[in-house]
Amino acid sequence: MNNNRNGNLRYSGAVRVLLMALVAITGVGIASAQESLRLTFKDAIGVIPVTGVAANGAPNLNVIRGVSPGAPWRIADFRAVVSPDGHIRVVGRGLLLASGNGIGTNAGQRVRATLFCGPAATATSHSSNAAGVALRPDGDFSINDYLSPAPPAPCETPVLLIRNVGGVWFAAGIPRAEGYED
Repeated sequence: MNNNRNGNLRYSGAVRVLLMALVAITGVGIASAQESLRLTFKDAIGVIPVTGVAANGAPNLNVIRGVSPGAPWRIADFRAVVSPDGHIRVVGRGLLLASGNGIGTNAGQRVRATLFCGPAATATSHSSNAAGVALRPDGDFSINDYLSPAPPAPCETPVLLIRNVGGVWFAAGIPRAEGYED
């Protein structure tokens, strides 16, 4: 810095370049922080296949984002994290049938995760490997995969469904509020 005759400070060219770079880096850092928000889900709801009965006696199926429900299932515990690059990690415990002769079993199912972004009418789907992962006998499972296609950033009104490889849903993740601590 140099002092001029009027007592004002004058910055050299190098200092100006440094200040402009600092402002640019700060702006990029803020934009990256906004894009790097990850989605987290804590706990899940097991499927209840019917939401009610119509006046004509027909059942109203619990269809979510165009995905039909499976039979009643329950889930004991659930955690999921979706990174901005589409990496998904899911740990589920006790995903078991909640009705019928197979009650309390895994029914030999394989599951995968599907994240929906956007309002119900126009939501886009982003799924883990179509082959899925096998449920253990106690209903436990883990998914460590990348969603395809990668979800947009941000993913507005996220809905995370655990589905079998046939496509019906068994459980829905409960979104965790940003900044929420256990």
